Amino acid sequence: MDDWCTTGRRGWWQVLFFILCPCALDSVTGQARYSIPEEQSEGSIVGNIGRDLGLEVKRLVAGKARIITKGARQYVDLNRDKGLLVVKERIDREELCGQTTPCSFSFELIIENPIQLYRVTVEVRDINDNTPCFPKDEINLEISESAVFGARFSLESAVDPDVGVNGIQNYSLKPTNHFKLEVHSQPDGVKYVEMILENPLDREKQETLSLVLTATDGGEPQRSGTVRIAITVRDVNDNAPVCGQPVYKANVNENSPVGTFVTTLSANDADQGVNGEVTFSIAHVAKEAKELFELNVATGEIIVIGKLDFEKTKYYQLNVLAKDSGSLSDTCKVVIQITDENDNVPTIQLMSFSNSIPEDSPPGTTVAVINVEDADSGINGVVQCTINADIPFKIESSLTDYYTIVTESPLDRETVSEYNVTISVSDEGSAPLSSNKNITVKISDMNDNPPKFDQPVYNKSIQENNSPGFSIFSVRASDADWGQNARVSYFLDDKQVNGVPVSSFVSVNSENGAIHAVRSFDYEQIKSFQFNVTARDGGSPPLSSVVAVRLLVQDQNDNAPQVLYPVQTSSSLVAEMVPRSADVGYLVTKVVAVDVDSGQNAWLSYKLQKATDRVLFEVGLQNGEIRTIRQVNDKDAVKQRLTVVVEDNGQPSRSATVNVNVAVADSFPEVLSEFTDFTHDKEYNDNLTFYLVLALAVVSFLFITCLVVIISVKIYRWRQSRILYHSNLPVIPYYPPRYADTLGTGTLQHVYNYEVCRTTDSRKSDCKFSRPCSQNVLIMDPSSTGTMQRMQSEKNILDEPDSPFEQKPPNADWRFTQGQRPGPSGAGGPPEMAMGTGPWPNPPTEAEQLQALMAAANEVSEATATLGPGTMGLSTRYSPQFTLQHVPDYRQNVYIPGSTATLTSNPQQQQQMVMQQQMVAQQQALQAQPSEASAQPEPPKAAQTPASKKKSTKKEKK
Repeated sequence: MDDWCTTGRRGWWQVLFFILCPCALDSVTGQARYSIPEEQSEGSIVGNIGRDLGLEVKRLVAGKARIITKGARQYVDLNRDKGLLVVKERIDREELCGQTTPCSFSFELIIENPIQLYRVTVEVRDINDNTPCFPKDEINLEISESAVFGARFSLESAVDPDVGVNGIQNYSLKPTNHFKLEVHSQPDGVKYVEMILENPLDREKQETLSLVLTATDGGEPQRSGTVRIAITVRDVNDNAPVCGQPVYKANVNENSPVGTFVTTLSANDADQGVNGEVTFSIAHVAKEAKELFELNVATGEIIVIGKLDFEKTKYYQLNVLAKDSGSLSDTCKVVIQITDENDNVPTIQLMSFSNSIPEDSPPGTTVAVINVEDADSGINGVVQCTINADIPFKIESSLTDYYTIVTESPLDRETVSEYNVTISVSDEGSAPLSSNKNITVKISDMNDNPPKFDQPVYNKSIQENNSPGFSIFSVRASDADWGQNARVSYFLDDKQVNGVPVSSFVSVNSENGAIHAVRSFDYEQIKSFQFNVTARDGGSPPLSSVVAVRLLVQDQNDNAPQVLYPVQTSSSLVAEMVPRSADVGYLVTKVVAVDVDSGQNAWLSYKLQKATDRVLFEVGLQNGEIRTIRQVNDKDAVKQRLTVVVEDNGQPSRSATVNVNVAVADSFPEVLSEFTDFTHDKEYNDNLTFYLVLALAVVSFLFITCLVVIISVKIYRWRQSRILYHSNLPVIPYYPPRYADTLGTGTLQHVYNYEVCRTTDSRKSDCKFSRPCSQNVLIMDPSSTGTMQRMQSEKNILDEPDSPFEQKPPNADWRFTQGQRPGPSGAGGPPEMAMGTGPWPNPPTEAEQLQALMAAANEVSEATATLGPGTMGLSTRYSPQFTLQHVPDYRQNVYIPGSTATLTSNPQQQQQMVMQQQMVAQQQALQAQPSEASAQPEPPKAAQTPASKKKSTKKEKK
């Protein structure tokens, strides 16, 4: 390593260092080469890179010299402090390069400031560290004993990972009695081995041979590997099989089961393997024997495959042929003797059997009757019958070969519901035969067990304020019986709890025993109660049992504390006085509160929520005592208001507040002067203020809504009145024929139909009669024949301008005289009124109108029962039809309050008036013809009603 060039001595490290010019390598400043043997330990020195490259240690340290490798593994590391290359990881040449020679790896050394790059190559020399080995530990060969001289057998070569002289150099074989060894080399240097037969093999003398093949290398120290060669000599078929006996004899019992062993034949063959395998076969035998016996061709074993019967055949003879794989064979005979036995099994026949018996059956009850038979004779036909002993039954012999099974002890279905009875029968032969028969006896249930609850007493709890129908828990009762006898129903026993039936507290589900709460429980009213639940089965008769249930109501924090003192009243003011000379800890008052809950829900605590002066008073957390916490001075206000919160310890907690008025004064008059306006404190409750504001908003909204609706209705009515006021809508009367008053009473016996058009406010408009419309007239009297002619004549009259059918004053012919009519209008009037002419003298007042309407209603109610085919009806275009009968005349006309329509009565008088008026009108027409020629005819006007008179009067005033 001290030389700058390669030295060439073996066993020493060889170092090759080259310094190349920068012109030769563009990026590599220098290059170094080292040679080391493989398998060096970690930390071994590879070379002094600093000295070999002419670099000082300071330069390596200052330049941060480091090694850069291209592969994933780094075998060499740099020690910058000493400038040495050391082995970082064990180097295995065989792993690194395999069979490649020479073996080397390269890496770069880089130095910074300035950057310098050096390439370093390390050659790894091989050492003899691997032993030659064969692929297998043992080589197995099969060679026939007839193999010829000089036969060659190729062997697998050994493998040595080392190279050169350290590789495999020689092979040897021991012993060499029958074989010799030849080693051949291939052009690529690989050697293979062949084994040559020199002496013939004889299997009868030596069946196997064992040889050892050894491979050695040329390294120092020399290493070698061995493999064992096992040679098996194959046989040749040169020997015939020989039977062990010429005649075989065997005895077989009759009725032997299939597969019964009879005997085994044997034959020897000196050959081995396939040549020594002997097969057996049956030749020249009857078909019956072939169906009863089977010969194993490989082992020579004879077994029974059919049913042997001594009564049919006593012996059988078989001829057997033994043959090897070749054509060599031998024969022998087999004689099989059949031995008589007790071969008939007793049989069991069930003559009578009850598969179900009640559990209350008495001992001695017959269950089954059986018959037992055995086809054998003599002692082999003697039969014994028994049953298993672990059941409450016994077997009795009644007749020859007949047995009876009866009950021996009481039965209980709840203990054992069914029994498996095994009937065993056996004979007394030398080899006894037996048979069994199983029967199942079921025990039918009887209702002999009452229901049984799983607990003697139930203690359950429920939280108060539960919802009705809440399932509290379930009681369970079991019944050991079966079927309907085990079906349990649950019932609630009648009982009073605090004078109330228990059924008003709880209910029981009859199917599953679930107990539900009927009501919501209140711990403060009832803390616990007890009731009984009955469980009854479905048997006949039913059995029942009772269990007590105690239900405890658990308290919840559902009640807020109640303040007992000080009492809060709105009518009077209560104040506590504190003298100004009071010391610290002076007891002002004590807030007393209670909570109807229990336990920790009733634990109360007091705290001061609001105070005029917090630094003057305090309240006891547990006792509610209000005390002073400092000395009272002159600056303290006389009026003090304290708000104390009383809170319980429940979850969630509930609280109550109380206001305590405190007067800081020494005399009572001073307190009165200061507390005159204390009751008018303007600190309102937040909730109360909210509700007041909400109520005010709702009332305001309703008021505005009502106001808008009223205004809208008024506007609508005003518009309707304006529309109808400007229109002349007539009222057309229709007078049906045959209208004479047949009874002479002056009442209306016929139907009058009116088509009235009026405004919504009839007090401010007139009612006019229009022409009759035939399509709107309902004829009530079917016997009338002159209706259409009468209508036609009336139409001609109505068409005239001065038609007498205009509204006229009412007639005087009515039920009541003028003096008998109600109201001040019944007084005597001018003569024109008595004659039925002229307007109404005095308009009726509101009271008169109401009185007239009530009188008309009374008359209608009196005459309802006497209504005949002739009635008076009023139909309008805007209102339904109604009927009036026996209505008294009010000023000769029926005046409807609130309407301008006037109804006239007595059609006969009206007809007479019409005729008179027609005659007068004709005379006046003849006199006024010259004057009417120049004047325009005016349309007919309706008679004035009290409403129209008022209207005209108002217009005149305007």
